[in-house]
Amino acid sequence: MSTFERYLTIWVALCIVAGIALGYAFPVAFQAIGSAEVANVNLPVAVLIWLMIVPMLVKIDFASLGQVRQHWRGISVTLIVNWAIKPFTMAVMAWFFIGWLFAPMLPAGQINSYIAGLILLGAAPCTAMVFVWSNLTRGDPLFTLSQVTVNDIVMVFAFAPIVALLLGISAITVPWQTLILSVSLYIIVPVIIAQVLRNRVMATRGEAGLEALLSKLQPLSIVALLATLVVLFALQGQAILAAPLIIVFLSVPIILQTYVIFAIGYFANRVVGETHVIAAPSALIGASNFFELAVAVAISLFGFNSGAALATVVGVLIEVPVMLSLVWVVNRSRGWYEMAPALARRTGAARARQTGNSG
Repeated sequence: MSTFERYLTIWVALCIVAGIALGYAFPVAFQAIGSAEVANVNLPVAVLIWLMIVPMLVKIDFASLGQVRQHWRGISVTLIVNWAIKPFTMAVMAWFFIGWLFAPMLPAGQINSYIAGLILLGAAPCTAMVFVWSNLTRGDPLFTLSQVTVNDIVMVFAFAPIVALLLGISAITVPWQTLILSVSLYIIVPVIIAQVLRNRVMATRGEAGLEALLSKLQPLSIVALLATLVVLFALQGQAILAAPLIIVFLSVPIILQTYVIFAIGYFANRVVGETHVIAAPSALIGASNFFELAVAVAISLFGFNSGAALATVVGVLIEVPVMLSLVWVVNRSRGWYEMAPALARRTGAARARQTGNSG
């Protein structure tokens, strides 16, 4: 890692402070940025996300996409954690912390709304930012793209029924415009941009040219991540200063849920013998959230000024710092992870097959 990347935690802390200060000092300017939306998807933030994920997508050689089939274990862990575990653990934590433990210190009329917002977050696993987390942990880009694609397909069919079950609402209106636009902006468009860029560089400058391009794009990705953090905290700076305790209370179940879901996914991949480059994106996709979808559904169901909308926004605010802490955990635990007995058996079997083929 470069010196700049090594001290990323410091830059993140400074960006959070700078974002809140800028949002308080220049509210009109950041309100204009925040209002640049289509179907609850913020376009300036979308551009910053492009700058974050395009460097990873440039690494993808679609000719090798068939190799992902051998990592069916990682895909299975992703789907089970995201859809059979995550929404329900978030519901339990929301009911425990917000509905009981912190209830005496929260506005009584908003408690159920806060719980609903947290459930919406838990039912919406990450779509775009997992590319960033995977890149920072040296995850397999082909696997990351594949699991995001599969996860998005499942989301189309599973999100509304799970939310309806947990909220007790018979008819959940999925904002299809938000869902389709988000997938288009965060997956389809950057994939096209990255592949056009990759093919042109490979045709003119070869593998060496591609490596040189990636070395230049990587710092841009980190700068875009920090800029996104400044914008997100600036947009919500006044809300944070106006109700700091409520923000803290809502953060507790979100942060705890993030670490629990990550741990389940990470350990499950280790138990089934997946490699570290697969386990990292597989565990991180469930820990992160598709906050655009959660915010849009919260606003459509409960209103812009509801507790549900605030809870989903809190998820946006704490996501980057918390996920960066998990990136740190993934990178520091690589040695421990690769000592897994199941992984050693799979590696040994693969080497035996290669020896047999060569013989």
